[in-house]
Amino acid sequence: MKVLVTGSNGQLGRELQFDCPKDLKLIPLSRQVLDISDKAAVFRAVKKIQPNVIINAAAYTSVDNAEDEHELTFTTNTRGPEILALACKQFDIRLLQISTDYVFDGNKSSPYLISDSVNPINIYGLSKAKAEKIIQKILPNAVILRTASLYANHSKNFVNTMLGMMSKNDQLSIVVDQVGTPTWIETLTKAVFSLVRNESLQGIYHCTDLGVASWYDFAVAIYDEAQLSGLLPDNEKVAINAIASKDYPTPAQRPAYSVLDKSRLQTDLNINLKSWRESLKLAFSKRRERLLDT
Repeated sequence: MKVLVTGSNGQLGRELQFDCPKDLKLIPLSRQVLDISDKAAVFRAVKKIQPNVIINAAAYTSVDNAEDEHELTFTTNTRGPEILALACKQFDIRLLQISTDYVFDGNKSSPYLISDSVNPINIYGLSKAKAEKIIQKILPNAVILRTASLYANHSKNFVNTMLGMMSKNDQLSIVVDQVGTPTWIETLTKAVFSLVRNESLQGIYHCTDLGVASWYDFAVAIYDEAQLSGLLPDNEKVAINAIASKDYPTPAQRPAYSVLDKSRLQTDLNINLKSWRESLKLAFSKRRERLLDT
């Protein structure tokens, strides 16, 4: 099976290349090679490559900057997926679109179901919600996979930012009143490749690790696990203080509650998801192994 991956230099695009099963042929294309907002370029590439599946990992993910950079955000996150859907329809190709928990407003107090209405509260979430709607209209058999708080041992993400800050500061202030579920990137790539293989599956799926954590909870766990795994020295003492969102204003509003219901994913793919804390331990164990190998 031939699988084209857009946005191959991004966090997810890179990991898909690392984790790709040997029975799949992955064709990774970076934004520099293929700008998904360029309709002519997309149709030429798809016609030439003739993939069985396209995984759209290309996205503008700077949530705060999106509040000012509307045109770039919607061009990348909405127009690009629309063009991919049109190409997939013309050439009879499956599309797997990566989406986000930020399509929801965070007003619930129980995990968001795939059937819940979207109501984004920031520009980034709006751009992704519009893409979902457009894709479903053009390509009803597409797969839309929502995820949240994604991190890898590479690229820019909350975990790597925290490790960097913890190595330089003795005190951090982290928001405690925004809760969701941290997601190790290997959890997501496993689900992506399972969905690619299951050609009969379509519609919306949610994929994160299990459990609930605030950004403060996540930061404390990062500190504890980093010390246990030797990624931070034992004598690296960092006080982590819990603060409210109002005390850390950002250009983009974030949902207060952003937990996704994963039951359809677990049932349809027979996937046993791990708790977010267990995944963090595994991620740090792999990071430690790579450091020892170098």
